[in-house]
Amino acid sequence: MSGDGKKSASATKDSKRQRRFNGTAAQKKNRAMRNAARRKAIKSGRVKKGDGKDIDHKRKIKDGGTNAKGNTRVRSSSQNRADNGGTGGRKKKRTARKK
Repeated sequence: MSGDGKKSASATKDSKRQRRFNGTAAQKKNRAMRNAARRKAIKSGRVKKGDGKDIDHKRKIKDGGTNAKGNTRVRSSSQNRADNGGTGGRKKKRTARKK
């Protein structure tokens, strides 16, 4: 079954690439920081489990942002994911490369 985290013999090339990328030490560290920010917001009462809200980092973790209270805010998941370059499951459009 796709999406359950198990490796499948019929997994696509892209899903295998994504699994390798998500398994790198740097990505594990970034994911742990995002999860910590969420737990901190739940503890302070800013969000609840299942409320459809995301914790947004004003300065992204990948750009050197932190979990400081001044760098995080609560946003709807649709707003946050639209601002952060998500494709909503759609493939990205290919652009012509410059030579």
